[in-house]
Amino acid sequence: MTGFWQKSCVAAFMCVVLLISSAPSFTQEATPEMANPAVSSPLPNVEAPMPQLPASAASSQALTDVQDGPILPHDLSPWGMFMAADWVVKAVMIGLALASLLTWTIWIAKSMELAGARKRVHKVLKTIGDSATLTEATESIGNVQGPAAMLVRAAEDEVRLSAPILPRVSSEGVKERVTSRLVRIEAKAVRRLSKGTGILATIGSVAPFVGLFGTVWGIMNSFIGISQTQTTNLAVVAPGIAEALLATAIGLVAAIPAVVIYNIFARAISGYRQLLGDASASVERLVSRELDFRTAAIHAKEFRAAE
Repeated sequence: MTGFWQKSCVAAFMCVVLLISSAPSFTQEATPEMANPAVSSPLPNVEAPMPQLPASAASSQALTDVQDGPILPHDLSPWGMFMAADWVVKAVMIGLALASLLTWTIWIAKSMELAGARKRVHKVLKTIGDSATLTEATESIGNVQGPAAMLVRAAEDEVRLSAPILPRVSSEGVKERVTSRLVRIEAKAVRRLSKGTGILATIGSVAPFVGLFGTVWGIMNSFIGISQTQTTNLAVVAPGIAEALLATAIGLVAAIPAVVIYNIFARAISGYRQLLGDASASVERLVSRELDFRTAAIHAKEFRAAE
């Protein structure tokens, strides 16, 4: 009895093992058909006809595709924008560049001229301060050139021309004539030194508006381009707007240094005028001293003659 139950258990165990080993193959064979039933029953291949667009709609669609497509990059460097700009904007940029070049040329030339003029005036002022009489100052100046030296020579010349009538008239007339000559020499020197500064004032006041004119012209062309291409894509008109704004930038580059340099020269020329005024006052003192010495000498001579 025991042997029968043992054989029965072994047989049942073998049946379970066979069932477990055959289960995966059954699952692998059945799963593809259950997962994709369309494979076992394919549908007929029916090609649906594509709708045909009208010719006008097709051309509009093509234009939209071209307009909305990628835009080739532009050269947005200053030189590239200048070369791509309109001829009016180019003319504005060239004119502003020449104005800027003229500004810096005047700055260099006038700076050297002012430095030399101030140096000569200081030298003559020192000579006048070390001299006791007008004759001594004239001899000490020698061949020195410049307005300050001309002041001394003009005063000496006027005193020399008026010497024959000094015993008979007052010295006030001589002083007035000397002052008149000194004032005119001073005004001429300042006027000559101020030449060129008016150009700086003109550039400083006009250049921004010239650049603005170039900007308005360039933006106007950009809006015309928008109308012709019938697109609102900013990449189409951005290069033209950038070229127009470059004209305004160049106008400011030309105007700002011109205004600054003009103010510097205005203060420098005002200081130079004051130096010439000091030289004129020193020369007038020498003239007054010279006339007093001559008047005293004449009175002494007349007193000796009366004795």
